Amino acid sequence: MKKLALNRRLILENLVNVFLLSVLTGLFAGVVVTFYNICAEIGEDCSVKLYSLVFANPAFVPLLLLGLSAGSLVIGTAVRFVPMIRGSGIPQIEGAARGIVRFKWYVTLCSMFAASLACIFMGYAAGAEGPSLELGGCTGSAVGTLLKRNQMVRRLQIAGGASAGLAVAFNAPITGMVFALEEAFRSFSPQVFISAAISVITALFTRNALRNAMGLEVGFAFNTFTFVQMDAIACLWTVLAALIAALVGVGFYHLVFLTKKLFKRVTFLKGVGKYIIPFTVVGSLGLVTVYAMGGGRNFIESVGSLGTGTLNIQSVLGASLLVSLVVILIVRFVSAVMTMGAGVPCGVFIPMLAIGAAVGALLSQLFVHAGMNPVYCDYLVIICMAAFFTCVVKAPITGIVMIFELTGQFVNFLPALLGVTIGYLIGLGFRTEPIYEKCLGLYIEEEKLYEKMKKERVTVKVQSGSRADGATVRSIIWPTNGLVLEHILEDGTSLVADGETVLHGGESIVFECETDDLSELYDYLYSIVGKEK
Repeated sequence: MKKLALNRRLILENLVNVFLLSVLTGLFAGVVVTFYNICAEIGEDCSVKLYSLVFANPAFVPLLLLGLSAGSLVIGTAVRFVPMIRGSGIPQIEGAARGIVRFKWYVTLCSMFAASLACIFMGYAAGAEGPSLELGGCTGSAVGTLLKRNQMVRRLQIAGGASAGLAVAFNAPITGMVFALEEAFRSFSPQVFISAAISVITALFTRNALRNAMGLEVGFAFNTFTFVQMDAIACLWTVLAALIAALVGVGFYHLVFLTKKLFKRVTFLKGVGKYIIPFTVVGSLGLVTVYAMGGGRNFIESVGSLGTGTLNIQSVLGASLLVSLVVILIVRFVSAVMTMGAGVPCGVFIPMLAIGAAVGALLSQLFVHAGMNPVYCDYLVIICMAAFFTCVVKAPITGIVMIFELTGQFVNFLPALLGVTIGYLIGLGFRTEPIYEKCLGLYIEEEKLYEKMKKERVTVKVQSGSRADGATVRSIIWPTNGLVLEHILEDGTSLVADGETVLHGGESIVFECETDDLSELYDYLYSIVGKEK
């Protein structure tokens, strides 16, 4: 009875600690990411006005190109000295949540905040959601570090903060939580769930309170889509559209990594010079169409037809609707490929959805000419967004939940599920890896993180009342790249452990993993199994 009471008390203390830390992370993330997104909105508006001025006065074009080149060198220098802000920052923060990547939260937070906003102000095709996620992860790291918590708690707070950052960027709480489970840790754990849920809830309350106090719009959902019940013929159109969008996703995936290889060969100014290419190319595309700038939210809203099939997009240089859609698709595609290929510090979540939306809008117009009922046009846009995103990112649950939350409607469950399934299957068929996972692998290789580690095997004893006492091996967040090799009973019997093995006080485990700090490994394990007094 005493042991049971002790276990309950310790479990309660752990939950209270996780709860309080997650509240702090949510508050910090809510404030930082909300102000970041407000600045990003202002930046997009300013860049549109600037490019409109240049378009009306062509004599300013050389000055624009000069400014883009100078800005690219500044941002490239920042990326060189702070690799954590390379690209969207999502792969790096996933690595940090898994204990692979180490970083100084204040350096990364300030650098990503400034660099990504600079990209947006310069009219780059930059989304705010990737940096929002990394900024949220930085706030989680700050809470864990400043309060001197162990590595396991810091990892939880990084994942919780990242989830909160994504949720604040989209005003999508479930999407933020699912990210922690499907992307950051790639497993379910009560601790991860509680940490992510509390952080997301607190961050969204903070966001909404701040935006209300400033008189700003609170919602984010795309309100231009209307869905009706689909018939059998319409399902055939949607299947065809999802297949095409997924194949475009396969092409996007391979071009991103081809572009990465090509940019690696650019060694001008110690590699910083390569940023001139995407900035001058992508920035200049803003003179072609306003839809080339920013993350693409305005474009996605414009291709929602409220179920009529009539799109309300601005013509590109006076061209027809179909030609305009083709140009916008090419522009958004090229922009996203160069962004990810060069590692420009900005988000690509919404830009990828914008590519899918462009594919869907173009196909919907073509299919209407082929006999499809126009009321299904909005379905095709949503399905192509889901199929493209899932094929590239390989996060089907995040994809389908995000579609629901961004449209604010659940009647589109079947077509969204159809798009996600087809996108995932096409990705499997062409053997594409999750793009953020592969980017994380490349980051680890470039920064030579594994070269600093060596394999260690240690034996620790499970203490009564510890986190591990009464828990299965699967439910515990172990050090990254580690494995419980043996489960040693109190009588000395050695067993092979698996995910369903239940640990008890008095037993021991043999744990093996790669680490660059043996003392930190012991500290981490002691936080799980307890330390002998």
